[in-house]
Amino acid sequence: PEWETLLQSYDAAVALYGKLDQKPTRTQDRNKEIKKQKIDLNSYHFENEPDTDFVLPQNRKWAEAIRDKWINIGENGAIHAYPVVAGAEKKHHSEAIEVIDKSQYHEGKKVGSFIRATEEDMKLAIKTAKEDPDGWRKLSHQDRQKVLMNVADEFRKARADLIGIAAAEVGKVFTETDVEVSEAIDFLNFYPYSVTKLAGLTGIQATPKGVGLVVSPWNFPIAIPTGGVAASLAAGNTVILKPADDAMLCAYMLCECFWRAGVSKNTLQFITASGSEVGKHIIPSKDIDFTIFTGGEETAYRIIKSRPDIALSAETGGKDATIVTAMSDREQALKNVVVSAFHNSGQKCSATSLMVLEKELYDDPKYKQAIKEAVESLETGSVWDFKNRIGTLSNLPQGNLKKSLSYLDDGEEWLVKPSYADQGNPYMLKPSVRWGTKAGDFCHMHELFGPVLSVVRAENLEDAVNIVNETGYGLTSGIESLDDREVAYWKENIIAGNLYINRGTTGAIVIRQPFGGMRKSAIGSGKKAGGFNYVSQFMNLDYHDTNLYESCSTDFIDHMRVFFSRDTLFNEECEVALRYGCHFAHWYEAEFMKEHDYAHIRGESNVIRYLPVKSVLLRLEDNDKFEEVLASIVAIKMVGAKLHISLPKRSRKAEYIWLEAKASSILENSDLIVREDEEELVESMSNYERIRFLAKENVSETIYEKVAPKAIYIATTPFVAHGRVEMMHYFVEQSVTNSYHRYGNLGIQGLNFYTKQIQE
Repeated sequence: PEWETLLQSYDAAVALYGKLDQKPTRTQDRNKEIKKQKIDLNSYHFENEPDTDFVLPQNRKWAEAIRDKWINIGENGAIHAYPVVAGAEKKHHSEAIEVIDKSQYHEGKKVGSFIRATEEDMKLAIKTAKEDPDGWRKLSHQDRQKVLMNVADEFRKARADLIGIAAAEVGKVFTETDVEVSEAIDFLNFYPYSVTKLAGLTGIQATPKGVGLVVSPWNFPIAIPTGGVAASLAAGNTVILKPADDAMLCAYMLCECFWRAGVSKNTLQFITASGSEVGKHIIPSKDIDFTIFTGGEETAYRIIKSRPDIALSAETGGKDATIVTAMSDREQALKNVVVSAFHNSGQKCSATSLMVLEKELYDDPKYKQAIKEAVESLETGSVWDFKNRIGTLSNLPQGNLKKSLSYLDDGEEWLVKPSYADQGNPYMLKPSVRWGTKAGDFCHMHELFGPVLSVVRAENLEDAVNIVNETGYGLTSGIESLDDREVAYWKENIIAGNLYINRGTTGAIVIRQPFGGMRKSAIGSGKKAGGFNYVSQFMNLDYHDTNLYESCSTDFIDHMRVFFSRDTLFNEECEVALRYGCHFAHWYEAEFMKEHDYAHIRGESNVIRYLPVKSVLLRLEDNDKFEEVLASIVAIKMVGAKLHISLPKRSRKAEYIWLEAKASSILENSDLIVREDEEELVESMSNYERIRFLAKENVSETIYEKVAPKAIYIATTPFVAHGRVEMMHYFVEQSVTNSYHRYGNLGIQGLNFYTKQIQE
């Protein structure tokens, strides 16, 4: 009866407002020709690229055309990839490696092939990238921006084929690759925009680092390599792209978009070598100025071992969790967890692989049954059948994933047993659920990278947070709770780079949710992909003093002024440091202590916030400028970090003797100022969250080699007397997304959103 009443009320409403147009208001049509956008760079403001609306009939026809072309691509031309080095394809006569369509494994359907790069190719690629024969580094920021926005147009035109090749080569369903293409377009438009923002800071001069190596994975075969290449090129560097073996054809096709748009084959080179060969012939080269890597921890550690002083920006996966409390919208929570855990066959580094249930939910047999039925309802199979939400694995189960499919810890059981949608196809693994995983169990502590979800019981929210933090990772984390007190506690105690409240833990969007982790999930400075600071890693940022802040007054700066004025021995250096400190104080308030929401999405807040590091080891050497030393101390104490000042053991530099004598006036009880030889210094490093040297040449090869096994990041970029740049060393970034709408109700936060919009 209730249903009939609803139907009648709907019909009555339509009759009452009979003039309403019954046609969809959404008019997107992917079949239409893509026209190049005319953009005035002087007034350009970044906006995200819209995804495909697959509900619309015209877009479904477009998707069917993609399927018709790519399901038999091996018989209709196939895709063949070759190394592209020094401006040309290297068509060697070595044996081609065939690529099989994993959805059509039985039939042995071929997608295409690729030829391996040789050692000579790799050496020539490095030489060409270093020489930059086409002058990419000499272009202005705006000229590079124009080219990369042309590349974005090529990606728009190639959306269908990029979806098709990803389906055929790595088994991604269309909806999963479609959002990747949108993200790739966002990267191409956003990174040059963010370079312009940083390079436009008063007094800042930005120049390229030189040569960048991008090593990309197979799970996001379009977005991740495009992001690494786009960031590197936007900063003015030449680039060598080395994709994963399982995604060579995808990478080749996206490179073609760059080349068609005007990025030369000398500026962007494509290497089809194995990881081990790249580790031998490219990574150790001193002509590689930085490396962007996305992949497993073990591979990242091998890269560092191969070259201990490497400038590495690495995202190394995660053991991501969603906590579901008794105060959650339980049906919404289940939907979000299932999507986060199993879409893309659970092969996202951000995928929820732990579902931590508060005991009230865990002990509820009805909720247990609901989880079971929700997972079993997921359609798994060929990507060419649009009813399937889960496609194939990109490669066969191995390592931790393989072990998880046949092993249970004591007390665990299978709520949904591992099985295959097609018993003869080892790539077609269906989602499974482990029930009763405990803290310390194998599947609690290890990343699996596949469609396996472990359900854990927690006594309360505090227990749940501890369970999640114990993994040692810190990439993404989610909570499902409608209680603001629970959400506030979770936000302040969970350790992760991307936090999600009442929504899935996957699907980060450029500028809305800049992506990157903490602890074992990141190696390097930790600057987040898709955020304004990311490109700073790939540029040299120099500051020409413009005397913007001669003096200022804050409680902290006033205290420093009193301390510095007590002795006139180094009066000039103290005055300069105070002026730098005023500049730092301005940016501390204007940038780092504020929460930023650049997207302003109705119904969802997307906050980017800076978390001050808790401890810093500042190593000083005799060649450091004393005003920069003092300014660094001011910056570190400004953020409230515990400070360890390490001085050379035998240094007789007068400034350091003076600093030791005056240390009690600025340092707190938890701080240290000590003299250390190299061995003692290395021993101290692992105890601090951030290591800072004021010049790269002050770090010896021995130090790099000794800290390499722990992958300790050492900040060695030269001191920059601009607060927006230098203060970044002493913060980590965190994205916090809160989907606060429920079934169309925006609630009190929605009212606040509209009030803020009106005020602005």
